Amino acid sequence: MVAEPAALLPEVEFCLDCHSDQELDLTLPSGERLSLFVDGESFARSVHGEKLHCVDCHSDIADYPHPEREFKDLREFTLAYYESCKGCHFDNYTRTLDSVHYLVLSQGDINAPLCVDCHGAHDVVSPDVPRSRISRTCSRCHQAIYQQYARSVHGKALLEGGNGDVPVCTDCHRSHAIEDPRTATFHLRTPALCAGCHADRELMARYGLSTNVLQTYLRDFHGMTASLYQRERITPKNFTAVCTDCHGVHNILPVRDPQSTVIKANLVRVCQKCHPEATENFPAAWLSHYDPSPQRAALVYYVKLFYQVFIPFVVLGLGLQILLHIWRVVVNR
Repeated sequence: MVAEPAALLPEVEFCLDCHSDQELDLTLPSGERLSLFVDGESFARSVHGEKLHCVDCHSDIADYPHPEREFKDLREFTLAYYESCKGCHFDNYTRTLDSVHYLVLSQGDINAPLCVDCHGAHDVVSPDVPRSRISRTCSRCHQAIYQQYARSVHGKALLEGGNGDVPVCTDCHRSHAIEDPRTATFHLRTPALCAGCHADRELMARYGLSTNVLQTYLRDFHGMTASLYQRERITPKNFTAVCTDCHGVHNILPVRDPQSTVIKANLVRVCQKCHPEATENFPAAWLSHYDPSPQRAALVYYVKLFYQVFIPFVVLGLGLQILLHIWRVVVNR
């Protein structure tokens, strides 16, 4: 649904007297042509249309005739206006300072994404309407990853089915404070990220999916190890397996898809990434995301049930024996 254009402020209309000319441009020393055209209707539909004057962002050219500004190329022009956004969006600006994008920029890569690369300049609209806009925006730099996502169970549901329940890039990576996903901190936080959707009973009920995935993971050897590392703030030499190590990252497929990494025929290859000597029956030692029951892993279920009764019985018996010894000592005195 396209928003109705807002009424433009008189000062904006004044600027458009010149800048509505589609032929208006400036040739930069690099030979690139900087378009000075502004589509008034697009600006009117934008989130800034009825709120901002042109000079709120272009404060350096508030006077007319405009003072001369020199930019050697288009990227230098974009970088020059990058900090204009922080005048209104200071909180989001400061979040970007901790992001992997800003790290790349600070190391000298001027092609690292800036505000306008993701949000646009004069045509800024709500970034999540439609929700698929987010992933398509990220695809401008991350095309190969976007192609994987588009073929995944999440991407297909969103891009082909219009399902807004599925995660997009910013749900896992955040919008402005984007971390390096290759770090141990991010890796160990992955189960909690996935649980944001997969432990939501109302959401999972729509698709008939179990919400027990996080708890069953945390009770097994991988989950307990990851929890210990995270709780004690230990940086492990070798990462322990989390959701994405088995299911994939951007290329997650339905668990019954023949190409899925977690289907029985393929699972041993996943295990071999960490356990090179794993044999075909190695994955059978893991109960997946199920609690043992009479129907599934009956032997494990009954052994567990036995010990749930036997261990308290032994402890109580030992306690009783100790009390009887104490009683005998007291009596014999």
